[in-house]
Amino acid sequence: MTTAVRVPETRQAHSNDEVRRRELAAFLRSRRERITPDQVGLPPAGRRRTPGLRREEVAQLAGVGVTWYTWLEQGRDINASEQVLEAICRTLRLDPYEKVHLFTLAGATAPSVKKECSVVTPAVEAMLRQLEPFPAVVKNARCDILAYNRTYNWLMGDIDALPFEERNTLLQCVANPEWRRRLPDWETNLPRAVAGFRAAMAGHVAEPAWKNLVKRLRAESEHFERLWNQHDVTSARVMTKRFLDPEVGLLKFDFAYLNFGKGSEITMATYTPADDETRAKLPVFPS
Repeated sequence: MTTAVRVPETRQAHSNDEVRRRELAAFLRSRRERITPDQVGLPPAGRRRTPGLRREEVAQLAGVGVTWYTWLEQGRDINASEQVLEAICRTLRLDPYEKVHLFTLAGATAPSVKKECSVVTPAVEAMLRQLEPFPAVVKNARCDILAYNRTYNWLMGDIDALPFEERNTLLQCVANPEWRRRLPDWETNLPRAVAGFRAAMAGHVAEPAWKNLVKRLRAESEHFERLWNQHDVTSARVMTKRFLDPEVGLLKFDFAYLNFGKGSEITMATYTPADDETRAKLPVFPS
């Protein structure tokens, strides 16, 4: 017979705080290492033993003490004000989602995120629902998934289960074997997707979120690396796409983009069944 050992709540809370601080330390180091001196207006300082900025450079740019910032990045038990965290976010050029993540790990009140998801208004959500059982998804130019209906979630094998930061169609196509199994033509269509992504990136070449996504894709896929080095560009177009569901088999859709107004980089992709067989295989969700 075994006896459960009850961990005191205070000890458990202390352990949770330690884990959170370690995560904060690792996150800060990863964000610091991706920023180059020239991106923040610092002169080159010759060869560096590690990539990115030095701790003292981050501290100087953020207007905080070097020792204090070092302790923060070491996971020490110190408090950081929202004003200081804001300065660190600006220095490390964090995007809105990274900023919320930093505040959460620091134990501070996370700021409200002025997401691109703000374009996903109740009217857009109603449209996504109204399109069911046809799949539909809202994305930005970086291929981040901002919203989707239940049929698209079913079609792609449960997007709900993916961490928010992983909900990117290009990343999933390249790095997720489950997505590739559902996309029988992924290898044929990937050059067009990469070319479209490169064209969209022309207006975002200095943004860390875009550059980090490219860095990750190049590291995780030799196929993507080869395509990226070709420097091909293209625009989105209407086409037919095939999907392979493990239960119902082959599905064919006519695929099109709906733009969210002139100059907007937000689009809704719609999937209309290309044949009666596909239409008959779509799930029916309760209203």
